Amino acid sequence: MKNIRELRISRMIFLSISMWIACSCETGVRTGPEEKAPNILFAIADDASWKHFGAYGCDWVRTPALDKIANEGILFTRAYTPNAKCAPSRSCILTGLNTWQLRAAANHVPYFPTMFTSYMEVMEAHGYRVGYTGKGWAPGVAIDKEGKFRELTGKRYSANTLIPPTSLISATDYARNFQAFLEEKPEGKPFCFWYGGHEPHRFYEFGSGVKKGGKAVEEIDRVPAFWPDVDTVRRDLLDYAFEIEYFDSHLMQMLQLLERTGELENTIVVVTADNGMPFPRVKGQVYEYSNHLPLAIMWPHGIENPGRVVDDFVSFIDFAPTFLEVAGVDLEQSGMQQMEGRSLIEIFHSTKDGQVIEERDYVLVGKERHDLGRPYDQGYPVRGIIKNEWLYLNNYHTDRWPAGNPETGYLNCDGGATKSYILNQRRVYGNMKFWELNFGKRVSEELYNIKEDPYCLNNLVNDNIYALRLEALRSEMIGKLTAQSDPRILGNGEIFMTYPYAQSNRGMYEKIMAGQEVNTGWVYDSDFEPEWVEKR
Repeated sequence: MKNIRELRISRMIFLSISMWIACSCETGVRTGPEEKAPNILFAIADDASWKHFGAYGCDWVRTPALDKIANEGILFTRAYTPNAKCAPSRSCILTGLNTWQLRAAANHVPYFPTMFTSYMEVMEAHGYRVGYTGKGWAPGVAIDKEGKFRELTGKRYSANTLIPPTSLISATDYARNFQAFLEEKPEGKPFCFWYGGHEPHRFYEFGSGVKKGGKAVEEIDRVPAFWPDVDTVRRDLLDYAFEIEYFDSHLMQMLQLLERTGELENTIVVVTADNGMPFPRVKGQVYEYSNHLPLAIMWPHGIENPGRVVDDFVSFIDFAPTFLEVAGVDLEQSGMQQMEGRSLIEIFHSTKDGQVIEERDYVLVGKERHDLGRPYDQGYPVRGIIKNEWLYLNNYHTDRWPAGNPETGYLNCDGGATKSYILNQRRVYGNMKFWELNFGKRVSEELYNIKEDPYCLNNLVNDNIYALRLEALRSEMIGKLTAQSDPRILGNGEIFMTYPYAQSNRGMYEKIMAGQEVNTGWVYDSDFEPEWVEKR
């Protein structure tokens, strides 16, 4: 009898031959007795940082579904989105391109360019049943050249609702909608489904983590050093944790459904989040907690040596080429052959832990226009590179406020208890420390050792000891972005200002300053004192 290693090698050879045969076909899903086209379940939480899932060692957030996927597949420790905001991050996932390559889709709330195709549109054209529940590609508008609505993530399934555990959790019954999708799918047809949870996006029912989640503030082992370690912040974190757990509970129901129907064995299950947590200095920024995201992938039929922990750098632009490769789609005929991302199949077929592919030692990050609430809807452009344990950032407009202007409420930071507490500390008590870290202006270049300084508090850019490293990272970033024709690097960065926002609140700064009523998304929570401040 062959030993386990020999069996794994034989299986790898078999899968490689099958993949070669599939990719040799002109078009369509892989067929034939040897290999059945894999299903894909892509589960994406809305605003959750990588540290806050059980598999990463977090004890105060319980995520049995993600933990199961990690234990029976691969847990990635260095997965990053190029852009830590909902719409641009999701655009990267769907296209395999970085946001600076996506024209208007580099921005938040854009009109999605007709020239770009999503991998789900391609997979539907090549024989897959596609659909989604919850939040798909959003927020923004996607229409084709004839003005018809484009389904970037397939047909929407939203008919099934429930009574959620808090007043601010979505009423969408994600698991039941996935079941409806499977029931509607023709037998034998492969599927590609997008589960987009609305959680843990704000707002939260303040105190729900304690009152309804049964949590205690003492459970949190450490509050990030860029926030004050006080009861209000801890309670805010537990409300956030409660919503992550809700997202995970629906994912577990989906896994159980796949197991009952016999589909789990040949389904690639991916779980991640679109950007970091909706707290100050995180979501919408370009720090370690902003772009570093959870990622676990399970595929019983196709991942070798399950239970591995992989340290390769993975970017969100790697998802689309991975899914198209396993589906046997001919990229030259798909319209997506220019993807910047790189397939993860080589990692799937490896048996190694740790660093699997040596050259996967960096990712590129950045942003353009995320925000409302600056004059003329100006953005806060940034580019950066994360290589090994180093993060280098270039901030291109340091005269601007990175989280949005004070007079309009720092609108590139979601309202919530932590934000309000920090603002009140400055307004009432003159405490500038946390306000400066979260809302203050920044210098043009930043350099952090994220292994020793994961909160990115100690900027080493002026330390002569790191001068050569700074120059090397700056040069490598510029070289790679130049090769990708990034307008910001090529001297035409202001082109991102010419792309209009696809929503009614554009020009919010001018409206607020003119005294017009606008919806800033701020609410008053009677359980939290004092109420929101610095709205104007």
